[in-house]
Amino acid sequence: MQFSSFVDRIGGPSAGAWDIHYDALARFRRGEDVILLSQGDPDFDSPPEAVAAAIAALQEGDTHYTELSGRPELRAAIARRHARLSGQAVGPDNVIFLLGAQNALAAASLCLCETGDEVIVPEPMYLTYEATVRLSGATLVPVAQPMSRGLRLDPAALADAVTPRTRAIFFATPNNPTGVAMSREELEAIARIAIAHDLWVVSDEVYATLAFDRPHVSIAGLPGMAERTVTVSSLSKSHAMTGWRAGWIVGPAPLVAHLAKLSLCMLYGLPGFVQEGALAALEHGDAAAEAMRGTYRRRRDVLAGALAGITGLRPIIPEAGMFMLVDIGATGLTPNDFAWRLYRATGVSVLDASAFGPSLAGCVRLSFAASEAALAEACARIRGFVAALGR
Repeated sequence: MQFSSFVDRIGGPSAGAWDIHYDALARFRRGEDVILLSQGDPDFDSPPEAVAAAIAALQEGDTHYTELSGRPELRAAIARRHARLSGQAVGPDNVIFLLGAQNALAAASLCLCETGDEVIVPEPMYLTYEATVRLSGATLVPVAQPMSRGLRLDPAALADAVTPRTRAIFFATPNNPTGVAMSREELEAIARIAIAHDLWVVSDEVYATLAFDRPHVSIAGLPGMAERTVTVSSLSKSHAMTGWRAGWIVGPAPLVAHLAKLSLCMLYGLPGFVQEGALAALEHGDAAAEAMRGTYRRRRDVLAGALAGITGLRPIIPEAGMFMLVDIGATGLTPNDFAWRLYRATGVSVLDASAFGPSLAGCVRLSFAASEAALAEACARIRGFVAALGR
């Protein structure tokens, strides 16, 4: 039996980077001695207000079809949040509630791009971006943000990547895996390029509320960008609600109308009780989100201090998020070998960061979405592993 060529577009070599995590997760669920630092799944509970609202909705029979774009009250709450974070004035007609940020990115790709188009993406980039762009038939054009620039944007290189086939620029700020939060000046450079060439911009801002060292800036709020910017976000990281699959797009109303038609084909709306939980999180969960941000910042500093004391490792301090890159080049191992040998020897799972792009050819990625006790034990095991390499 044959499949369509579509299945080749949604695959890719980066998918194999998750193999170590899936193996570790299976062992963890069997109760084995494994420390999972390979995925950014917060170790916090979802806000109690969200849980209570979802349970109440279920008990009241909120299990029927819902509006394709999401309930008006929820979309209004998302619009208020977006306006507060970005300075862009939007309303419910600019919002569609979707099945997490990943679904939102894929939906944006399908509604903005097509075969023959090019999409520029600063690299390093999240693992799913390539397949997400190729989903539409478009070609992803990476633009390196090399270690020599501190993994930051090179506006000249971005401008040089534009061709007559360029349709859009996709990026994440703050970035996963680097933890770099784009400055206003960097975003203004992207905006000038997008306006000059009449391009769409898709800004993935799921880590916006987890910025530690500089205020988050949203490109949608810059002059001339409202009509061409698609902002993607969710409650997964900010409110520890990864399993709820509560995400959204904020963008021009005509685009939201097209996205609603896509939702009709693929989702037919999302569960009402999930939407009620999401609404409660947006209205009452900010204190919990702020507490998590403080905890992540403390963990970042503790983890950086512990890793900096291990000969052969160089931690790269993130400005935001829940991940830390570690340069392991001095060990003489490739990131893939380091990750697998560390895991087999100690049970600590980390990711080969080179899967996120060639700019990270000598790095692994660690998540600090784990307790401080687990992070301390993981660092002790890493120290022993690296010492054994030296011997």
